[in-house]
Amino acid sequence: MSTSMNAGMDTSGATREALTARLARTQPTVWFPAETAPSDLDPQIIDVAEARFRWFAPLLEQLFPETGRTGGVLESPVEKFPALHCALTEDVALTEDVEGAAIPPNLWVKRDDLLPISGSVKSRGGIHEVLAAAERIVSEAGLMGQDAVETFRSEPVAQLLGTHRIVVGSTGNLGLSIGLTARALGLAVTVHMSTDAKAWKKQRLREVGADVVEHAGNFTAAMAEGRQQAEADPQAHFVDDERSLDLFAGYAVAGRRLAGQLQALSMPLSAEHPLFVYLPCGVGGAPGGVTFGLKQEFGEAVRCFFVEPTHAPSVMLGRLTGRDEGIAVDEIGLDGRTLADGLAVPRPSELVGRHMGGLIDGFVTVSDESLVGMTARAHHAEGARLEPSACAGLVAASMVGQALDDDGASRPGLTRDAYDRATHIAWLTGGSMVPDAEHHAIIRNACGIRAL
Repeated sequence: MSTSMNAGMDTSGATREALTARLARTQPTVWFPAETAPSDLDPQIIDVAEARFRWFAPLLEQLFPETGRTGGVLESPVEKFPALHCALTEDVALTEDVEGAAIPPNLWVKRDDLLPISGSVKSRGGIHEVLAAAERIVSEAGLMGQDAVETFRSEPVAQLLGTHRIVVGSTGNLGLSIGLTARALGLAVTVHMSTDAKAWKKQRLREVGADVVEHAGNFTAAMAEGRQQAEADPQAHFVDDERSLDLFAGYAVAGRRLAGQLQALSMPLSAEHPLFVYLPCGVGGAPGGVTFGLKQEFGEAVRCFFVEPTHAPSVMLGRLTGRDEGIAVDEIGLDGRTLADGLAVPRPSELVGRHMGGLIDGFVTVSDESLVGMTARAHHAEGARLEPSACAGLVAASMVGQALDDDGASRPGLTRDAYDRATHIAWLTGGSMVPDAEHHAIIRNACGIRAL
């Protein structure tokens, strides 16, 4: 059994076929898959990734002075948005702008929009993949020392890395994290992007010396071209957003670190007081890794929900149909175009769908109008500088509450009562690096939508 809903219309008990039809009509939808399954991935990949981040931290601190306050550690705060919470609770007009209604009372935000270096949830995974690739190159050449700074600042290593290239296909934020880190280490970089990816992200990459190749097709086309180029070059390493364990492990570290942050805030987390986490989702790698890390820390005390745009619900579609990476959104008539460019992915990750899809507690699709409206509200209430994709979790939090029933029939232990007792975290991503003109355009667009 499953549950789905749209604001103002309950479709509890809808079949998978009916839910797929709703996705095809771009109707905002919530689905709680009844099936649960453990992941077959080795949790030790988190230990390895965390150790790698720790070893490289002194080097990152030197390469990126913005990490100085944390000693080269990539981390973002957990905080509340009290003014936004007030605005969303009190403004009756909210229900005309976004899906859902009143947001949960104990709602926090994970500020990955403020992560150093590239300011998005993609930062940890992308940076970790580059570090892992650079480490392998240097180790295979017999040049790895005991100290990251001494090793990677040496002339022989600099010359060696200059002969190697990192290749990636990206909608924007992953490309930024890969490009900025790889170029800082002296690696050549090629980022394959669709033509409708944000121009400022392409420009930022070109400014640091990355090669940006634009494609008329979507993310999948850019990914395929990047993979093909890398396979033809023995000195190239391809960052595979659909299958990479190094990316996944970098994201998973976030789950472990969140546990420490919540402990420092004295949050009581248990089956009686669970944690509900709302994660923006593109190909699925970042929310999948975070979910994997969170489940290792909290088990069934944490519930993770993937949030996608109504025009690009690739992971939800893959799970609904059971085809995972074998289906793309164009097969049900969707164009994959969305203002949430970091989530504009037509085909889901093979790694996430097949190896840890059973850990995902729910899926939510949200409209561009709701994302843009929430972006403007967060700006006006909190002064937060966010991209539309960053607001996916804020929109989804209320939708999940409305869709839940009282007896947990939708998914074992997932009830309205548990929702009411939970600590909620909307995972933000992207925005701090957005140029002023671009951010002002987003806010103007939101104002225009509300005026209609």
